[in-house]
Amino acid sequence: MDDAVKYALDRGSLLFASVGNSGDVDNDPEYPGATPGVVGVSAIGKDLKKTKESQYGVQVDLAAPGDDIVHACGGKTGLCTGHGTSAATALASATAALIWSKHPEWTNNQVLRVMLNTVSAPTSGNKRNDHVGYGAVRPLRALKTPGDPGPADEYPLPDLAAAASDSPSADPAEPAAGKDAETKQPADAASEPQGGSNATLWISLGVGAAVIVGAAVTLSVVRSRRVNG
Repeated sequence: MDDAVKYALDRGSLLFASVGNSGDVDNDPEYPGATPGVVGVSAIGKDLKKTKESQYGVQVDLAAPGDDIVHACGGKTGLCTGHGTSAATALASATAALIWSKHPEWTNNQVLRVMLNTVSAPTSGNKRNDHVGYGAVRPLRALKTPGDPGPADEYPLPDLAAAASDSPSADPAEPAAGKDAETKQPADAASEPQGGSNATLWISLGVGAAVIVGAAVTLSVVRSRRVNG
């Protein structure tokens, strides 16, 4: 699996996977979410804290909404609501697609760097914690104020370098987890936006999700044109 991930990254892919839904049971690491080079995604609720079942640990890189997510299903209306880290991962990966559709010239590393630039960081004050990673994805912020995308060839998360050096920590320069993670209490996913509220954050995430399908289609078209052009 490590070789497969490296192969994909070297060829310009960006990989996302859920960290799993046994956080309220055994919380054993699940793969490929815990594989170095894969962006591990946890789920948060409307209170901006990780959901009860969302797993936690050094494998968590980002968080996204994972509660009361509307999706297609059978039945009279054709729509259902669900929850879990799979839904969160879909929103995180589609956020990347949305960014890439606007900046098709960026590499996988630059798209991920912009996602990290624009997250709503943990309210614990730490750079990251084991429940929400570096924070909750903010698709609208990423499109409007992406910040510096960074070097095209530098993977922005520390797990690949740590794995290569057999480091026991996911990030030697930063604590692997804050106090919240150590006590196994859910940590707030994001600090309150300046001049806004938790509701504002959730609405912003929802608006971003509303255009994700179009973004994913656009990304496919753009990449197809680049290949065929």
